[in-house]
Amino acid sequence: MSTARGLSRTVRLSARGLLLGLLMTVFLMPFYLMLRNALMDSEALTSPGWTWWPSTMHFENFTSLFNDPALAMGRSLTNSLLIAAITAPVSTLIASAAGYAFARIPVPGRGVLLALVVATLMIPGSVTFVPTFVVVGSMGGVNTLWGIIVPGLFNPFAVLLFRNFYLQLPAEIEEAGRLDGLGWFGLYRRIALPSSGAMLASLGALAFIDSWNSFLWPLVIGQDPSAWTAQIALSTFLTAQTINLPGLFAGAVVTITPLVVMFLVAQRYIVEGIATSGLKG
Repeated sequence: MSTARGLSRTVRLSARGLLLGLLMTVFLMPFYLMLRNALMDSEALTSPGWTWWPSTMHFENFTSLFNDPALAMGRSLTNSLLIAAITAPVSTLIASAAGYAFARIPVPGRGVLLALVVATLMIPGSVTFVPTFVVVGSMGGVNTLWGIIVPGLFNPFAVLLFRNFYLQLPAEIEEAGRLDGLGWFGLYRRIALPSSGAMLASLGALAFIDSWNSFLWPLVIGQDPSAWTAQIALSTFLTAQTINLPGLFAGAVVTITPLVVMFLVAQRYIVEGIATSGLKG
């Protein structure tokens, strides 16, 4: 009986390992194709025959990204990094403060304000795109980094997640803080904010990824090459006149590397933050 049980357990573990290996292969396949194509030349990339790996690796596809003055990939990467590095922490802190206010501060009309925040999630971005551009343009935000950053600082979804999190925070902890003479801001800064480290890290990482991948708004606001982001620079490889596929894939490898590093560092916090946000079953 023990032999049969051990054999059954071995079969289950083997099947699980096979399934995980298959899923890992499926998820890693796009990264393999992207790196493979980035190391090929145009002729090999567009040839009908299939090769698993280029016989001659063209690392000049990567160096040409930074040697082309018209592309300005270095400056575009710097702009993307600066925008994401500002947007992620600032938008997360704003959402955290707003979520705490909705969860704890008993002000008149709090339910109405919360309903308005929820309503903003139901409004398509295409509806607010033109009015936002008009407002930012009238304030001189075209071709500036702050014009790209400011409209993305308010995240209503993050506000709701923080609200759910702070509703689960034990009220006894705040009562002890009140005995020490803390007001609402002191309670938030001394107790609530330090207790939400996992939420801050997870939503901050997601905000960084979202800001880094943003394309349409930076394309409209950053019309001058000095305000281009990495995604806008990548789009220049696909024009009506030319299509530079090796350069496009090389640029994709370069621009996706910070996101891969970010995800590998923050994946534990992302899972933990979602698990403690009130969305778990």
